[in-house]
Amino acid sequence: MFKIITHNVHKYQEMKKIIPSLEMLNMEYPEIQADRLEEVVDFALNYLADKIDGNFIIDDSGLFIHALNDFPGVYSAYVFRTLGNEGILKLMEGVGDRRATFKTVIGVHIAGENFKFVGLCHGYIAEKPRGTNGFGYDPIFVPEAYDKTFAEMSTDEKNRISHRGKAIRKVSSFFDRFAPGTVDAEP
Repeated sequence: MFKIITHNVHKYQEMKKIIPSLEMLNMEYPEIQADRLEEVVDFALNYLADKIDGNFIIDDSGLFIHALNDFPGVYSAYVFRTLGNEGILKLMEGVGDRRATFKTVIGVHIAGENFKFVGLCHGYIAEKPRGTNGFGYDPIFVPEAYDKTFAEMSTDEKNRISHRGKAIRKVSSFFDRFAPGTVDAEP
């Protein structure tokens, strides 16, 4: 059994669709300010390893808008809380290059070892928010080769192409190789 350490029920629900046996542990832990998501995850894995019995998963994600020098990036959660989607759209007014990348880094602590898995989803920032599903930046992010935002997609559709969906499927595949039978997961 694996626990996902998060206070974000939406992340948990997306991951649980792929690995149904995941359990959520709503626990705060320090999140360092760093230049890369991988550094944030490394710190959290090491910090939590002494505080949690057994195996666990953590996740850090960010929206990297190319024309804004990859802002908000590692500060995505803070920027969303302070500016929201409307603030991001205001920053993007008059910007022609709307390309962006969503990135997730999932950290896995299993059998005393730490592993990381990365998922990327390329796309662009919409002109206005669209859709009511999902959370965070989902209403303004349109994945490459699609014409609708993540918020206009079902969770299953989003999971097939999203950064988090890609990363958690890598975790599921890793579990099958590292510790077969450890978790029940979707193929």
